[in-house]
Amino acid sequence: MNKSIKQEILQKIKDNQIICLFRHVRNDGDCVGATKGLKRILQLTFPEKQIYLIDHDTAKYLEFMGPEDPEVEDIVYENALGIVLDTASEARISNKKYTLCKDLIKIDHHIPLENYGSVAWVEEERSSCCEMVVDFYETFKDELKIDSEAATHLYTGMVTDSGRFKYSGISGDAMRCAGTLLDVGVDTDTLFARLYLEAYEYLKFKAHIYNRMQITENGVAYIFVDKAMQEEFGLTLEMASACVGNLDSIRGVIAWMAFIENGDAEGSIRVRLRSRFVHINSIAEKYRGGGHACASGATVYGQEEMDALLRDTDALVKEYKETHEGWL
Repeated sequence: MNKSIKQEILQKIKDNQIICLFRHVRNDGDCVGATKGLKRILQLTFPEKQIYLIDHDTAKYLEFMGPEDPEVEDIVYENALGIVLDTASEARISNKKYTLCKDLIKIDHHIPLENYGSVAWVEEERSSCCEMVVDFYETFKDELKIDSEAATHLYTGMVTDSGRFKYSGISGDAMRCAGTLLDVGVDTDTLFARLYLEAYEYLKFKAHIYNRMQITENGVAYIFVDKAMQEEFGLTLEMASACVGNLDSIRGVIAWMAFIENGDAEGSIRVRLRSRFVHINSIAEKYRGGGHACASGATVYGQEEMDALLRDTDALVKEYKETHEGWL
């Protein structure tokens, strides 16, 4: 699929001595796995090239994947090919020095909000950007090299972005890509322990969520995690945001969300939206966000906007239930 675009990307990589990799803000397993996995593949294949991954926006739960490169002089960026992974719009690129690069490539699996770069390889049906990197490797496996380090990074992104391969976007291609990585070598016992073992205090927080969550008239579950709750349970923003996953198994609820108070001067509230069957990305786009059909993010300000987003989602779910069968 899209072999001509992949060939163009590979040629640009071959033609450039310096390559800088970029990803989105508020990073997750997929954007970290995709950038680190691709970096490792390029280092193994082209040891003579300078490959940089510089990003100061990091998530504590992904620290086991290793540190980033130290900052470099602007002249390095100016002479580099930039590759941005897992990022739908330029505004969400974390390291703003991508603008210095002499050329830019976009590799992404989100619903496209805008085009940027001289080459854009976008496949929104893919379960993760890591899956696309594996596909890139598979397409040119006679030329590219991979090892267990790269495979583990990429498998981490595939696992986290697919909900351990249970989301609707999982295809046979996705599973074949996962199989390629397992064949190379991934210590899944250690990886899953790092990703999913939970501290005792966080388990108490989950119990608190189940006591505090609410459900709208038509079946939208939601929780508001304010700063006081975050401080009570010792949560980072990433840990607080991850609580949306605890609302995903309620019968009759086909959309759910977590509102996370950021605690900034603007009073912004991060919103994590998830669903099954019904597509909620249009709601996210209305409230300064976007993402996948059934997994998106948004930002609201104040109780009034929170209520408005809930009303819009509840109306969407109501319409879906009235016009579709088979939902649970």
